[in-house]
Amino acid sequence: MNSIRKGRGLLRAGLLALFIALVGCTYYAPPPGPSTYDRAYNAMLGAMSDQGVNVTDANPSGGLITGQRGGITVIATVAPQPDGTTRVEFRTRGDVNQDPNLINRITGSYNARMGR
Repeated sequence: MNSIRKGRGLLRAGLLALFIALVGCTYYAPPPGPSTYDRAYNAMLGAMSDQGVNVTDANPSGGLITGQRGGITVIATVAPQPDGTTRVEFRTRGDVNQDPNLINRITGSYNARMGR
């Protein structure tokens, strides 16, 4: 009978120690990463820079970036969509014949920066 009490006492002490150890553990969640919108905006900005476009206006809250390369104006827009995705668009205007592949190179740089 005495050994049963000792066994229960040891079991209780072991469970108590386990409980204290588990309660004392803290889990730290990793900080949230940038939003899809922020990633897209930063990738657009970087892609334009990659291709030698001189950014003349950058408005993160409005989702608009404007830049120049020679006689070509590049306009990039990013907008959140109702389904949670982000819409990105690049447009050029001006003398696009100076560099007809500029928009394709910017798009390629953007896709690379987004891991595509």
